[in-house]
Amino acid sequence: MNKIRLGVVFGGQSSEYSVSLHSAGSVLHSINRERYDITMIGISLDGQFYHYEGGLEDLEHDHWKEDAKKIAWVHKGIYEFDTHQTIELDCILPILHGKNGEDGSIQGMMNILDLPVVGCDVLGSAICMDKEVMHRLLELDEIPAAKYVTLYVNGNNPTFEEIEARFPLPWFVKPCNAGSSYGVHYVGQRADFDAAVEDAFQYDGRGKVLVEEAIDGFEIGCAVMGDAKLTTGQPDEIEIAGKVFDFEGKYDLVGSAIYCPARISKEKTAQAQELAKKAYKTLCCRDMARVDMFVCSDGRIVINEVNTIPGFTSTSRYPTMMKEAGIEFADLIDQLVDLAMEKEINI
Repeated sequence: MNKIRLGVVFGGQSSEYSVSLHSAGSVLHSINRERYDITMIGISLDGQFYHYEGGLEDLEHDHWKEDAKKIAWVHKGIYEFDTHQTIELDCILPILHGKNGEDGSIQGMMNILDLPVVGCDVLGSAICMDKEVMHRLLELDEIPAAKYVTLYVNGNNPTFEEIEARFPLPWFVKPCNAGSSYGVHYVGQRADFDAAVEDAFQYDGRGKVLVEEAIDGFEIGCAVMGDAKLTTGQPDEIEIAGKVFDFEGKYDLVGSAIYCPARISKEKTAQAQELAKKAYKTLCCRDMARVDMFVCSDGRIVINEVNTIPGFTSTSRYPTMMKEAGIEFADLIDQLVDLAMEKEINI
């Protein structure tokens, strides 16, 4: 049986570049080499594409570009300028986060090149990347989420007092199009608001910032996988010492802890899994997504946001939730690649 020629794409032009390198390294350490012929494709911070054939340690520590060759994308593959070699590919696994990775950009380019892509397609990726659009669709389908207001960099925005009349402090201010908690601020008083909005705008390429009510409760997440038939992982639970589950808390567990399975009842677990699947369908997700939710103090579960390319180290939340549901990391990668290949056949 011929190996699947898999292009693993890492790096990118977003603030989550370093997260991508670690996720890609973990995937490549764990992937079944007997099943795949791997081509590593890196994207530098200035947007250049490279074919990388070096070691995984250099990749993870951001020394990969020193031994990489510039490439161009061609139909069903890549072309190396130095060697004039064309490398054909069967499938693309993007381990990219944020801008040009989770927003539908790379997915659209791969569609043009006739290459199946693991994960959500253009529509689902773009919807989930833009938190305002996500909120609008959840509202239409009567899926509970936090109350919110959108601010525009050049718009006629409501004042602090007008927002407060809609829902009282405290709030969270966050970019509409960013991840890993970059630009996210807890606003507990009027004096914190203007600086929080100004900083959040710096992380949003589309000039939109979300002001959300702060939910009285705690955060859980649920991994979802599939297309017509959906599989859910075992929900996890986030415990934080502060107000924001920030970058250090997410990736270094500084002032935070993650419990999987979540410390909730079986009934609440089933409720969270069903709500995650409903949001996944409403937001046009495919293949995989991590649905983040809050369990409110009154017992309600509401959607926080949906991550279409979650962190993908062997200890990251999405793989851990799936492992608790009985799917080991290497098997998870296989199933996701199979979904992408089947998707191409069905289309």
